Amino acid sequence: MAFGYLAIGLLVGFLVGLTGVGGGSLMTPLLVFLFRFKPVVAVGTDLLFAAITKCGGVLVHHGKHKSVHWRIVALMSLGSIPGSLLTLLLLRQYARVGDAQNRIISVSLGVALILTALAQLVRGRLQRMAMARVPDASSQNSFRSSVTVAAGFLIGTLVTLSSVGAGALGTIALLVLYPRMPTLQVVGTDLSFAIPLTLVAGLGHLQLGNVNISLLGSLLVGSLPGIWVGSLLSAKVPDRFLRPILASVLFVVGLKLVM
Repeated sequence: MAFGYLAIGLLVGFLVGLTGVGGGSLMTPLLVFLFRFKPVVAVGTDLLFAAITKCGGVLVHHGKHKSVHWRIVALMSLGSIPGSLLTLLLLRQYARVGDAQNRIISVSLGVALILTALAQLVRGRLQRMAMARVPDASSQNSFRSSVTVAAGFLIGTLVTLSSVGAGALGTIALLVLYPRMPTLQVVGTDLSFAIPLTLVAGLGHLQLGNVNISLLGSLLVGSLPGIWVGSLLSAKVPDRFLRPILASVLFVVGLKLVM
């Protein structure tokens, strides 16, 4: 079974490198449907997996490219961390009520996958609409700051419940609120925002007993070469071909979890 976990880490790492889609939207459904892990364990384990793997990306973006907008990271974290902590508190209460926690996680995961699938299809259109409305990417008024914090809160809640959304939905939020921000800075900022969120959420799930440590280790070992190979091939595979297929799969899996 350990080989299977290595293989799934390799596969997800490859797809993340190839498509840029967040690992949670791929990893968590595979753990639930293929390896029959309880949704709470799949989500808790994937959150810590995400916190660790995203650190490398931030080192590259901040250390090499200087492409992290730390003020926006702070604003989103100001909403996401309280949202995550509040959600963990509610999950602790539901842990005492039969299988209610697993059901909440399953439905949340389904909703997050559907939203992620839609985000893959409409991100370009949303950015173009926002660019026509917002003239300056660097301007920061109180209204936009408040909306950024609110978006962080909603994403923090959803990510803690599903391990999905810090990448795809965080990127959408940045593209809509700051549409003229350079793509490299969007990626770096989203990665930096996701690390404290997934770490807090993952440690909270660990405290609740929802993390499989041996599974986490195997996934980490398998994912590293997968990400490397996928990244090498990404330039050779047309993005407009891959994203609709992946979005369709995520949408169908999301519906299955919700229904």
